[in-house]
Order: sequence, then C-alpha cells, then structure tokens
Amino acid sequence: MRNGDRRGPATDAFVAHRNLLFTVAYEMLGSAADAEDVLQETWLQWADVDLGAVRDQRAFLAKITTRQAIRRLRSLGRRRESYVGPWLPEPLLTAPDVAEDIELAENISMAMLLVLETLAPTERAVFVLREVFDVGYDEIADAVDKTPAAVRQIAHRARAHVAARRPRGDVSPAETREALGAFQRAVETGDLQSLLDILAPDVVFLGDGGGVKRALLRPIVGAEKVARVLARGSGWMGGETSAEPAQVNGWPALIVRLNGEIDGVVAVRIDHGSVTGLYFVRNPEKLSRMRRETTLDR
Repeated sequence: MRNGDRRGPATDAFVAHRNLLFTVAYEMLGSAADAEDVLQETWLQWADVDLGAVRDQRAFLAKITTRQAIRRLRSLGRRRESYVGPWLPEPLLTAPDVAEDIELAENISMAMLLVLETLAPTERAVFVLREVFDVGYDEIADAVDKTPAAVRQIAHRARAHVAARRPRGDVSPAETREALGAFQRAVETGDLQSLLDILAPDVVFLGDGGGVKRALLRPIVGAEKVARVLARGSGWMGGETSAEPAQVNGWPALIVRLNGEIDGVVAVRIDHGSVTGLYFVRNPEKLSRMRRETTLDR
C-alpha cells in the first residue's frame, strides 16, 4: 500500500458502487452537478455507518442516495420555477458502452429525462429504481419510506404516466445517426424544404441558455415554424460555428462549437425516421460534462 493511499472498507465499497450511485442520482435529478453533490452527501452519511450491521452494501448505498436525491429534487423544483426560459437536463458525453445498453440509453435520453421531470419526486424515485435498476419493491419501500403495497401502486401510476409521454417508437442508434446526419446537412445548408422533410409535423424545439446565453425563451412547435427558425440560423450554425457528431446521453447528438470552443449541445428525439424533438443546451453551467466521457452503470 502506498503512503497516503490507505483506504478502508467503507471507502472501497463506496468506490465500487460510485458509478451506479451517480447514475441513480443523475436519473433522479437530470443534473450531473447536483448528482455529484448528492454523492458527496451520501459519502458523508455512509462514512458513519456501522458496516457490520449492513447486509447488502449496494442496496444500503442506493437507499442513502435515493433519499438524498429526493430531498434535493424537492428543493430544485422551487429553483426551476424561476429559471429563465425552458429548463433542459444537463447533457453527458457518454462512452459507446452506454449506447450498447439500449434500456439504459433510452432512460437517460434527453427526451426521457424531460418525461421524468413531470413525475413527483417519490414517483420518480420509484420509477427509476424499479424500471431502470430492477430494485425489489421491499428495497424501494425502505428507500422512500413507504410500504411495499404503496410502492407497487406508485410504480403502477408512474409507469402509466411515463408510457403516455415517452418516445413513441423503438429507434436504433443507427437510425438516429442517419436522421441526425440529414438534419445537420439541412441546417448547414439552410434549405427549408430539406428541413421540412426531416422534421415531424408536431416537432418541438426547446432551447436552454439559462439566462446567460441567447436561446429560445419558449418552445417552438410545428415543422414550419421550427424549420424557419433553423433556416435563419437561430444564433448557431453560422459564422465561425461548426457542429460535430458525438454520443450524448447514450444517443447520437451534435456538439456545437464557436471559434473552436463548445457553445452548445443539440440532442434529438427521433420517431419513425423524423425529428420530433430538438433540445439545444447552451447554458455554460451545463456543458462541463461535454469535455470528458461520463461512466454510467446499473
């Protein structure tokens, strides 16, 4: 053991499950920065736990993380009410293995995270733990301070709520890349007809500048309106601006650069070969995770 590298059992257990705990917290909060704060709080609480009394360290750590995430989610709701313009999740640059786990990629997509935003904090926790991480009802009940019977009811309600709002069709990453390429070419050329060809009639365009960068202050709905905004440039894809494909939240997306620096991220939602959702994040506070890949686990 090297000097200064003395790690105890509590630290080893936390490090072993850290990626899982981060993934739980991120899916709960839609923010990497807030997820990291939750992990710090989890560690401080875990460090005081009597490990001899813990039967399942993974489950115990997940319980602490879930409870901390619920508390933070409730406080974030008040902060987001005063957010300037639409609030979008913080995008993550993800490794190829995340895209290979289709179920995980679907659940951390920008579109899905926005659906999860419509759930109450406890509903979101139950849905994430049950549907994404396949945690048992008894364990979830312990984490959210409910009875197993109540958790089953919450899970059923949350599942129905999400099913009514989640992306409509099964789309492969390859299909998404193809549609994204067509979208990028249409935007770069500013060709209105090409944009109309790739955009779904009910496409929704959301922009998040956080009041710091220029962005859409309200959603734009409809192919013709969105196409005209994109054809005009809307503050991007012009001048010294360029876009490059990347894996964001497990799916193909575009990193927009201005004078070589990251200026924003465009995530897309694809249904039946057409773009049904555009999510353009420009808030600088949400772009720090686009400089290195984030490891996720479940």
